[in-house]
This record gives sequence, C-alpha cells and structure tokens, in this order.
Amino acid sequence: MPRLVIAIGGNSLIPDGDHESVQDQYLAAAETDDHIASLVEQGWDVAISHGNGPQVGFILRRSEMASSELHEVPLDFCGADTQGAIGYMLQQNLVNDFRQRGISKGVATIVTQVEVDANDPAFANASKPIGSFMEEADAKRRRDEEGWDIREDAGRGWRRVVASPQPMRIVELEVIKNLLDAGVVTIAVGGGGIPVVTNENGDLEGIAAVIDKDLASALLAVQVEADLLLISTAVEQVALNFGTPEQEWVDQFTLAEVKQYLAEGGHFAEGSMAPKMRAVVQFLEAGGKEALITNPENLERAMAGETGTRIVRGTTSSDSHV
Repeated sequence: MPRLVIAIGGNSLIPDGDHESVQDQYLAAAETDDHIASLVEQGWDVAISHGNGPQVGFILRRSEMASSELHEVPLDFCGADTQGAIGYMLQQNLVNDFRQRGISKGVATIVTQVEVDANDPAFANASKPIGSFMEEADAKRRRDEEGWDIREDAGRGWRRVVASPQPMRIVELEVIKNLLDAGVVTIAVGGGGIPVVTNENGDLEGIAAVIDKDLASALLAVQVEADLLLISTAVEQVALNFGTPEQEWVDQFTLAEVKQYLAEGGHFAEGSMAPKMRAVVQFLEAGGKEALITNPENLERAMAGETGTRIVRGTTSSDSHV
C-alpha cells in the first residue's frame, strides 16, 4: 500500500479563541479524522503527526497559576502530556470512525522522543517564546534562579524563550515502522517529538527546547519511506506574497522553485508557511517523492488533485500559478 505521513497543525484543533476547550478540540479532531479515515478507506497506510503549541501553552499557564501549591511541569513533560492527550483524541475518533465505516484497522499513539544535538547552534540563540508574559523583575529572577533565557516581547512584557534545534533521530523509529508495516495507523512525533539529548553516560535525558513539528514530520516521512508528505494547515493553498496586493495562489511548485523563493525571502511568512516549505525541501532532498499542503477540510479534494499546493521534485512545473 502507498504510505502517507499527515502533519496536523496544533492550531487545527483550535479554530479560534472562542473554541479552546478540551471538548472543542475533540470535535475538531473528529472532523479532521473523518477526512483521514476516507484516505485510509482509499488504501493509504497512514502515520499522523501533530502540533501542540497552544496545548503546551495551556499546561504551562495552569502550572504557573498553581505554582504556590504544586510543582511546576518541566517543558519536556508538557510535550509528553500533550502527545498523550492529543493522541487520545485522534486515536479514539479514528477508532470510532473505522467501526462506523467497517474498516478493520488498529490505531496507536506512540509517545515519541526525538534526539537533538546538545551543541546545536540554536541553544546559543534561544528564540522560541513559551509560557505566559511576566513582569521584568519576575523574568529576571527566574533567569537568575532557574537559568531561563528571557526576552522582552514587543512591549507586551517578558517571556521565556527556548531553543528550536534540528531533529536528528527519532528514538522510537523502529516501533513506528513495525506498526506501519502491520497496517496500524500510527500517531507519532507529536509536537515535533519530546526533545532529548544523550548525556555523558550515554543515556537519554529531556531538554528544554521545542522541535519544529514540520521538520520532525519530514524526518519521519523520510525514515518510514512515505510516498507523500501531507501538511495540513490553516489555508487551502500556498500563496506567494501572502497578505499583499500581489498575493498569488499556487497549485504546484517544483523543489527548485521553492528553494529559490526561500532564498529570496519575503514570499512565505516566517513562523507560518516558511518552516513548512523548508520541511518540504528537507523531505524531497532526502528522496521523498512529493509533498502536498492544504487545510483539514480539503484533505480529500487535495489528494484527488482538485485543490491544495503540490511540491514535486521535477525541474519544471506546468502552468501552476493561479
């Protein structure tokens, strides 16, 4: 069977600020899962990854608010918590969907560690904001007492920042591959994976960092030899010059075109589409065949070639800009 890795954005489970509850997220997961079940029904073996940024933020906020009575939750444990909770939502909805459709497939969530290099340059330039805004005095106290990197955020207050290192190795890769080979829909590398490093004794230990979910998904897609990397995001298609009068929706890019646009800068927004396009480049340069970007409600239509943006390895693209 052809193999597909679907990367779901953490914000896909939270459509807006009025729908952030656990029940809201569960219903959003159910809607996305319905589209994924259709792809399984069409004959795809599927691995699912997901973002967790908002969910980790909720855990950190609750932890901070309860800190006078309870211990705070370290960042790597927040990642593990969200992998379990989001995996549970996706897994249960898929199991129910499969039963209703008469699909005989298992579903499993793997709490996934992803090894990073303790000497990654990102650790010298922490830039990923996490947690709540703080007063300057409190931020500096935590810097001095707990070794936090902190940064003033555009006049809104001070925040903790952590590194976003490159994913090197998926620790549970063989388990994931065995499950996929057995036909199990496998949810893995949630939130980019729990960042771990190898210490001086050769043991793994967690580290305070955030791995880009799309880069980790690309690594997973390469290592499980996926035929397609599908990145589900907030927009139906990728646009050049997004949000400007020159905005142009695109049906298809070649790898060479994406690399050119990334090098030029300004075409894809940092913090949203640019990291996704870099992940696509990583996947295709490592031997991946094709990538596709669309929003959750259009997964099936995009897979049928009716919408979405495809990125292919070929040297020329057809009349792809619309």
